[in-house]
Amino acid sequence: MATSFAFLVLFVMMKLVHISWWTPKSIERILRKQGMRGTSYRPFRGDKPEMEKSVKDSSSKPIALNAQVVPRVIPFYHDMVKRYGKVSVCWSGSIPRLIIGEAELIRLIFDDKKGGITQQPLNPLVKLLHKGLATLGGEKWSKRRRQITPAFHLDKLKGMVPAFSSSCYDLIERWQKKVEAQGWCEIDVAPELDALACDAISRTAFGCNYQEGKQLFELQKEQVSLAHEAYQSIYVPGLRFVPTRKNKRRYQLYDQIKGLLRNMIRQREDATKRGELGRGLDLLGLLLQCKEQSKNNDLTIEDVMEECKLFYFAGQETTATLLTWTMICLSMYPDWQEKARQEVLEICGTTKPNSGTISRLKIVSMILHEVLRLYPPVPILFRYTRRETNVGRLLIPAGAELCLSVMHAHYDTNYWGEDADQFKPERFSKGVSKASKDQVAFYAFGWGPRICLGQAFALIEAKITVATILQHFSFHLSPSYAHAPHLGINIKPQYGAPIILRRI
Repeated sequence: MATSFAFLVLFVMMKLVHISWWTPKSIERILRKQGMRGTSYRPFRGDKPEMEKSVKDSSSKPIALNAQVVPRVIPFYHDMVKRYGKVSVCWSGSIPRLIIGEAELIRLIFDDKKGGITQQPLNPLVKLLHKGLATLGGEKWSKRRRQITPAFHLDKLKGMVPAFSSSCYDLIERWQKKVEAQGWCEIDVAPELDALACDAISRTAFGCNYQEGKQLFELQKEQVSLAHEAYQSIYVPGLRFVPTRKNKRRYQLYDQIKGLLRNMIRQREDATKRGELGRGLDLLGLLLQCKEQSKNNDLTIEDVMEECKLFYFAGQETTATLLTWTMICLSMYPDWQEKARQEVLEICGTTKPNSGTISRLKIVSMILHEVLRLYPPVPILFRYTRRETNVGRLLIPAGAELCLSVMHAHYDTNYWGEDADQFKPERFSKGVSKASKDQVAFYAFGWGPRICLGQAFALIEAKITVATILQHFSFHLSPSYAHAPHLGINIKPQYGAPIILRRI
């Protein structure tokens, strides 16, 4: 008995040494032989203390309006690229993390079709947020993508334009009441545009049930915060089963969200059977339509619920962030604000923008793409090598994290010119494909097979919102505005976005 126990202890110790020392050091040697530079491996903690300190230091004070944005948003990765090059190595605990800031390599990784590169394995506590398309890999991802793509076709999205307009005009009415007395007022537009995106997502996802959708959003928003906290922490196997206060709340939210979604789906199916409404008017209807049309009917109700949760999480955050930075940029550059307004008034007049008119808004489109370049909603994307993989000139061992620094690609002077850090929407006058030198270096919505399905949705909503605001108001930055781009889940203004609105 004692001998067996001793062998067990020895086995566990050897396993621990193998995981925490031999494997990381052998991977480090492979990477060093290829000329990759970076930090040396340190057991257990890796570079986590330095990452946390750099974020704390960079977030301690705002920056000038014309200061470089990248060092404040991703300070640790910026310093690594500056010191070691656009391909460098750091450590997330015992896992090697390759920082890829080279646009061409990022594109090759996005374009991977051999299956060696997958989504980063998620902490089980993070998966409580959603298990939609973005978390899947391999054949399961391919099948789900094919099944739900019809729901995001442009002709289907055009049918959602009236819902976008309703949300926009609710916002305009609120702002008009605030400026009524003096003809102007100061508003922090960040929470206002968050609320707008929530309302628009609720209407377009659940149509006539959008009030219940807004209740769902509040629960999902809390779950996002808890998921982000779990993502930032090192996960210990079995931790999800420990009944801590936060774990209990995570599972309570998970059950409440699923209960609400299941109830809305049941109501929708019952109403459809009674002939009270058709399908295809909102995302839920379109997804249920995809479910009915999927071969072998293997898109389940559970799958539909997970895609709705992903739509809420990704769609609301991305659009709200884009709109906030667009208003800030147009406040900083009034000449572009006036150019955009003149275009809107020329094409739309004073009537509500619709799917036909917004497709002709070239200047507004240029502005939105330039904002996405300077303030990509997700400046860093992670991938994972499940087997040894060739990427361009690199041979990457299995078990490595790939940290794709989209922000470095977006500010790379080799592709965007010496003025890469300046707001110049004219870069996109001939479209995304010709905006950067030589090749595409714009990855705001990813690239390749996994490019974001919802990008057309986000851009339609953003165009309608920007056009509607420009029809009714002029605006500039409040003296209280402090320029402080800060990365949480997305890049947001750390101290809000106070803006002076004036009635036109």
